[in-house]
Amino acid sequence: MVGTRSALTADLATIPLPRRPLDPSDQVRRWYENELGWPVVPATPGSPLSLRVGLRFDVLDVPAEAGRAALRHLTPHSPVAVQGERMWLLMSAGSAEEVPGVLDWLEWGTLPVDLTTLGEGDLMEAPLPPEQGPVTAVRPLDTRFDTRSRQAVRRPCVPGPGAVRPLPLGRSDAVQGAAVWLLPPEPGGEVEASLPTLSAMGGGGGAPDLVRVLNTVATQCHRLRLRRGCAQPSTCP
Repeated sequence: MVGTRSALTADLATIPLPRRPLDPSDQVRRWYENELGWPVVPATPGSPLSLRVGLRFDVLDVPAEAGRAALRHLTPHSPVAVQGERMWLLMSAGSAEEVPGVLDWLEWGTLPVDLTTLGEGDLMEAPLPPEQGPVTAVRPLDTRFDTRSRQAVRRPCVPGPGAVRPLPLGRSDAVQGAAVWLLPPEPGGEVEASLPTLSAMGGGGGAPDLVRVLNTVATQCHRLRLRRGCAQPSTCP
């Protein structure tokens, strides 16, 4: 009896303890760090996970309605996120410092445009990975940038038949205010090659031209401002 009891005790000692399920924020962190190689800032109680900006990319923060007009200048692999009424267009690292000068060159510097940038030292809320966000239809912009034209560009972790991450743009209550990917980054790929950059002005490579993106976004921001101004009875006759 003693020998049997000792063997039983030894067997129980070798049984591993049950593993605790991964915290949702830890799953998101692992997706960014392991799948994309992006540096993250751990979430604290009451705050979402954040991404470090300025190392792999900078961010152009614009109204979602203005950002949609600029999507035609991007590639199928250019990451774009949305949060409520705002759209985040990822651009090449270091571009945030160049944006004011480019806007001046485009003669937008003296006009107020509703856009901001995030660069080195800034943080961006980490959008939910594609498999954790909602899937709903979004109106296509044109035949050059819709779900049908992207079906041949199948990307990992993207649900549905196309590579576009469908999202109800213009709804501030989408995912209760959480940031989500409209065009998610491709795991295992080099994101830098798909980001808008000033070097594209020379015609080399396949990166989107940041100047065209900025000019389109600034134009749309100005139109939105005029539209809102005309909505005031005292502004327009």
